[in-house]
Amino acid sequence: MKILVTSALPYANGPIHLGHLAGCYLPADIYFKFQKYLMKRDVIHICGTDEHGVPITIEAEKRGITPRELVDFYHKEIKETFDELGIEFTHFSGTARKIHYELAQNFFKKIYEKGYIERREEEALYCENCNKFLPDRYVEGICPYCKSPGARGDQCEACGRWLEPSMLLEPKCKICSSPPIRKKTFHFYFLLPKLEEKLYNWLKEKNYWKPNVLNYALSWIKEGLKPRSITRDLKWGVPVPLEEAKEKVLYVWFDAPIGYISITKEWAEKIGKESLWKEYWMDEDTKLVHFIGKDNIVFHAIIWPAMLMANGDYILPYNIPANEYLNMEGAKMSTSRGMAIWAKDYIKAYPPDYLRFGLSLILPETKDSEFSYNEWLQNVNNHLADNFGNLIQRVITFIHKNYGGRIPERIPPGELENNLISSMNKTVQKYTELMENFKFKDALRCLLSLSSDVNRYIDFAKPWEEIKRDNKKAGSILGYATGIINVLRVLF
Repeated sequence: MKILVTSALPYANGPIHLGHLAGCYLPADIYFKFQKYLMKRDVIHICGTDEHGVPITIEAEKRGITPRELVDFYHKEIKETFDELGIEFTHFSGTARKIHYELAQNFFKKIYEKGYIERREEEALYCENCNKFLPDRYVEGICPYCKSPGARGDQCEACGRWLEPSMLLEPKCKICSSPPIRKKTFHFYFLLPKLEEKLYNWLKEKNYWKPNVLNYALSWIKEGLKPRSITRDLKWGVPVPLEEAKEKVLYVWFDAPIGYISITKEWAEKIGKESLWKEYWMDEDTKLVHFIGKDNIVFHAIIWPAMLMANGDYILPYNIPANEYLNMEGAKMSTSRGMAIWAKDYIKAYPPDYLRFGLSLILPETKDSEFSYNEWLQNVNNHLADNFGNLIQRVITFIHKNYGGRIPERIPPGELENNLISSMNKTVQKYTELMENFKFKDALRCLLSLSSDVNRYIDFAKPWEEIKRDNKKAGSILGYATGIINVLRVLF
């Protein structure tokens, strides 16, 4: 069995913030390393920057630079941030590359030729002041569903609904704030209704998914899927591979998930095994696991599987363990709105492991969680430093002082030691089960509980008193403690 882990492709329009880390990158890294180093499984972790779409062009326009210059800058910064945080990828690339353009265009052509894409004439929002059509985030307004202001032309962050610009109430141009007019154009639509029954039958078998993910996906099916536009009137992006659509590009949420495939293919070519990528994308024994945030559920659990079904060459996702939001002051962190705590700033002040540990304890696995600096600091001090850190310090100090820095031999276990070993075995079993089921927060607390058990064992056994009576027995206490610390070291 192979495992293909992917992390949502971060937009190359800004730095990585703590919401990104807690949403998918830290959980994906934890799971990947668990499978690779502890379970010794054949697993790869694929990611890269999402380098197309309106968030890129808007930010580039603000700065007076080209989209290419913007994505190159943030690709480098994002990768450096991940490296500093110890986030490990088998391959990290991006979507503005020749290999991706070719694969995305071929993917489009195949499902177009199979009848899953059709051309439609329509009226789209157009800004007369800026002299351009307003796709996606070029327009904002009021969400037609939850009535929240600030909804974008592609999605409402408040309720998570996928939108089209024409659906917004009181729309305004993002650039100049002018109200747009409607102007005739044409676009190509992905015919989701043709795949609705197949998607529903596939989803209803996913009873092992997180309830929040499965229920959200099924709610879309129950409401009835509609055809969705997958092309845009933009100059930056993957060109639509049709003669009649030379001035149009593929919608970023059509081309971006194909990036998972193109990045895997690029990795295989890079290591000199050009066909290896097919073993991960075309073998039914491979488990494809997508780590994403809540706002990406509809794309990964509905649109992307439908695209894969329409194409027919690739495997479908095995699991999509999406996390909810990590909020700041009650609101979702957002790069485009500049409301975030940037990871690069945090790790300038604190060791990366402190940040990883503190976030792991509050991962929004089933519901939104709130980031608080004081709570983060308290968790690091109370759990990492005072519990596990203190355990290591007291054991190492005692061994250096009394046994010349060499771990003492253990004598046959007594009742205390047998209880401790039993606790360790139960912890390892429970930890493994939790990790396999993407419950990383509980798995970490499980390890902290075992660390507390070892601290209590030392407190009860009192090696500092036992050494006055029996040097060998005192050493054995430290030997057992060191053995479990080593287990914890591996699991941490």
